[in-house]
Amino acid sequence: MNKIYTPEEVAQLLQISKHTVYELIKRKELNAFKVGNKMRIEEIQLEHYKKRHSTIQKQEIYAPNRKAIRLHGSHDILLEKICQIVNHENSLSIQPSFIGSLEGCMSLYREECDIAAVHLYDQARKQYNVPIVEQFFPDDKVTVVHLTERNQGFITKKGNPKKIFLWEDLLREDITFVNRQPGSGTRQLIDQQLKDQNISSSLIDGYENIEWTHYAAANQLMSEQADVTIGIEPIAHILGLSFEPISKESFDLIFKWTDSNKQALTSLLEVLQSDSLKNSVKNLSGYDVSNIGKIMQT
Repeated sequence: MNKIYTPEEVAQLLQISKHTVYELIKRKELNAFKVGNKMRIEEIQLEHYKKRHSTIQKQEIYAPNRKAIRLHGSHDILLEKICQIVNHENSLSIQPSFIGSLEGCMSLYREECDIAAVHLYDQARKQYNVPIVEQFFPDDKVTVVHLTERNQGFITKKGNPKKIFLWEDLLREDITFVNRQPGSGTRQLIDQQLKDQNISSSLIDGYENIEWTHYAAANQLMSEQADVTIGIEPIAHILGLSFEPISKESFDLIFKWTDSNKQALTSLLEVLQSDSLKNSVKNLSGYDVSNIGKIMQT
């Protein structure tokens, strides 16, 4: 039997907000039908959507005889681009899953992936990513590979009509916020800034409204569901939104070496350090890739 879902049920299944589900329907990426004034989604349409966006499907198309490099962690536009380049143009295959920095590290620790994509700041040491490696993998063979530097900041509607420049602006009654999921590097930044400035999260309208990617969070602004989120500058550029920088961060990859993935990870590292890859991504707005592929710790 073809089950019928509500948008709320689809949101729970996909671990996104219901606002994003409505946006997918609006963009005709997810087919739905109306019962009165209520939207409903057939199970078969949900499966079609998942199939179209399946990284496993892409792996089978581009690399039917290759074992994929499993990459878990934080979402990033540059990283998406690199995965596409590798999957199309090289003898490698990357299967990404964007689950957040901390969850990526946990997945790597549990040997559920080969690489974690992270941007986690250690407040005590004033350093990105290397301290988390020492905490999670003190006895494992791991390498921290630099990917890019990028800006995090306030993403607002075009022209920043509500003049949101400070963290305390999130307390205003006319401001609705979009948060990121616990365990993400962006959520870590948000919570640390609120703590440093003695701002209670309970007073922020939308603090409990979370999304799992920069795209999904910014899309709530596009659909008039919110006024501001915290995210990376490239997303604002792509969607035509305004951006006010807060901090510059290092976005890195943690390679965990095993006998079974050594050859594939070595080949991927060569790709990351190649001039051809740097030339392919150097014009992406909002990124500093001058040190892409640099070994930060091994």
